[in-house]
Amino acid sequence: MIIQRKEYLDKLIAFKDKKLIKIVTGVRRCGKSTLLELYKQWLKKQGVTDEQIISINFEDLDYEELTDYRKLYTYIKGKMLPDKVNYIILDEIQNVEDFPRVIDSLYIKDNVDLYITGSNAYMLSSEIATLISGRYVQIEMLPLSFKEYMESTGSMEDRGVKFTEYIKNSSFPYALELKNQPNALRDYLEGIYNTIIIKDVVTRKGISDTMRLKSVLRYIFDNIGNVVSPKKIADTMTSDGRKIDTKTVEKYLDALMESYIIYQANRYDIKGKQHLKTLEKYYVVDVGLRLMVLGNDGADLGRILENVVYLELLRRGYAVYIGKVDSYEVDFVAKDNKGITYFQVALTVRDEKTLERELRSLQAIKDHYPKILLTLDEGFAVHHEGIKQMNARDWLLNLE
Repeated sequence: MIIQRKEYLDKLIAFKDKKLIKIVTGVRRCGKSTLLELYKQWLKKQGVTDEQIISINFEDLDYEELTDYRKLYTYIKGKMLPDKVNYIILDEIQNVEDFPRVIDSLYIKDNVDLYITGSNAYMLSSEIATLISGRYVQIEMLPLSFKEYMESTGSMEDRGVKFTEYIKNSSFPYALELKNQPNALRDYLEGIYNTIIIKDVVTRKGISDTMRLKSVLRYIFDNIGNVVSPKKIADTMTSDGRKIDTKTVEKYLDALMESYIIYQANRYDIKGKQHLKTLEKYYVVDVGLRLMVLGNDGADLGRILENVVYLELLRRGYAVYIGKVDSYEVDFVAKDNKGITYFQVALTVRDEKTLERELRSLQAIKDHYPKILLTLDEGFAVHHEGIKQMNARDWLLNLE
């Protein structure tokens, strides 16, 4: 079953024939290749011929010899039509040595519309970004949103049951096919996990101690939504008998973020309107992957909900921070070109004291930007002196 990733597809369509390199990034198996297949189908419906589309997936052994940038360039040049626009799609381009040289050479040709994907942020490291500076647009993909998951089931009913499925099974698109086969689903998620660790982190970064790397990642998985620091991770692991220094932890965290398996949310001082350099929070790209690694130890619904909300804010185009106001913490400060929205996330606020505690952080903010409290409590949206309380599932489905 192919899931129509409409929001991402619309972005590609909007940039068709624009003199920009379209770069689609995201964790492995989040749907980048499928998105490009959908885009190719759309191009053909617009009258683009098969001969105008040059498409290569560098994870396919058929194209292994083209990972040499000279051979790749010669191959593409040999297929290009001189009198028509050539739509060149290069999937998992990070497997090609010196790939920026090919991209740069293709970009300067008048009859080329160029699309590339990658599963590692290394491809947009400062050196490469400088080479193609101002000439590319990045489309960042994530696994399925809850709304996409609901739509893929063919019905928008039974939200509660399907939300439980969504957080328990996985948001990776192919996991939908395996949701009634727990052993096959576990094998599938283990395959993704190990491929990311080995291909995107260990091999690329030359890391020799895979077990220590996995211990750091497990620590992050176990502490989503908690304030952590590289020093705290190093101290905890060392006291548990797995000696590691802070610099090594920092190196591992950078590599894991580059592979899109974890995301970092930095702190923001709301009163001082400034970014803070310490005590970040981390979130995982897929809570099903986390559950596979941690087992039942990972079944903390409050933090899982917070993780799901964080990813949804990224999907909606926000830059997302964790907020500090006086001695209180605000779960998310979401900024875009329209301004700021503040979010507090809690599993339930039926208890009066819990409601007071969750509202307190938002009430301490004295500006007039929107403030939203998201919970899994059922019922209509209510307001608490300007703070809007909503059911998180309704918010995720845009039923505001």
